[in-house]
Amino acid sequence: MRRNLGNPTQMNDVTASSEDRNLAMLTHLSGILLGFIVPLIIWLTNKDKTDKAWLNSQAMEALNFQITIAIAYVAGSVLMAVLIGFLIIPVVILVNLVFCILAGMAVNKGESYRYPFALRLIK
Repeated sequence: MRRNLGNPTQMNDVTASSEDRNLAMLTHLSGILLGFIVPLIIWLTNKDKTDKAWLNSQAMEALNFQITIAIAYVAGSVLMAVLIGFLIIPVVILVNLVFCILAGMAVNKGESYRYPFALRLIK
């Protein structure tokens, strides 16, 4: 097992099957359009499978990040009453897009990805 010390947002690299890497990539990238729905489904279907530990950890990571993004959307929507929400929502959209793409590219290579900020509600 290799360790990536250059980027603190990436966890230890593991050997994952091509199917698991593709499913993890889909899980992270689906957050751009579908929010937390796909990560939740992937996590629920694989959480008890011991041979899918890497996929489970990536689905959990994507789910936690998408929950954080959903909370930011709600906060931005509420703050639209005082006009600052009109600035927050585009930033949240851009952050979601960038980090989902970075995560998708990393897991497609077989690297474990950890978002630099996310509420870790699901453990």
